[in-house]
Amino acid sequence: MIDLHTHSIFSDGDLIPAELAQRAYAAGYKAIAITDHADHSNYDFIIPRLIKVCKKITQRGKITVLPGIELTHVDPLDIASLAADARKLGAKIVIVHGETLVEPVPPGTNRAALRADIDILAHPGLITAKEAEIAAARGIYLEITTRRGHSLSNGHVAKIAAQCKAKLVLDNDAHSPADFVGAEAAAKIAHGAGLTTKEIMAMFANSKYIIQRAL
Repeated sequence: MIDLHTHSIFSDGDLIPAELAQRAYAAGYKAIAITDHADHSNYDFIIPRLIKVCKKITQRGKITVLPGIELTHVDPLDIASLAADARKLGAKIVIVHGETLVEPVPPGTNRAALRADIDILAHPGLITAKEAEIAAARGIYLEITTRRGHSLSNGHVAKIAAQCKAKLVLDNDAHSPADFVGAEAAAKIAHGAGLTTKEIMAMFANSKYIIQRAL
């Protein structure tokens, strides 16, 4: 199991990176990305520290940990430049906090994110077919999430992605140890969103590919 969307104490997570990684490893995870919430105020603080600690953890050989960032509640006009700056600083995984149903994310965030240099659009809410077509054309992955609240639109995301041939990943959006639900529970949540076993396995394969591409 892989989780490309997790949070440490560098934003609103409960754990320091080393414990987050150890908890994931103990729960059976092979790889994670630490993608703390960021905007202009903190992205340049978070990324260099994550690079240092993720390298150290990965070198120990138990679990692969990649440094990333989740651009969160950023004005849509600023997403592309922030994503580019995050890449320059060394973020291996760049995520944008999509237009989830349970938070007042600025309208236009999904579309602006999909025009930027990002890897994953997290919990994109009621994403439109046109937006999903952009994701498909640009190779950006849409997220199916196990996180309470954000998961309310999983069924819609799965349906639109299938129609538009956009690729999916399945993430926990882990903020605490209990959020690492494991492969079996994650698969059940994905089935609940209408995904088939074949489609779920494809999501797992997509996550593995993203990790390999980033290394």
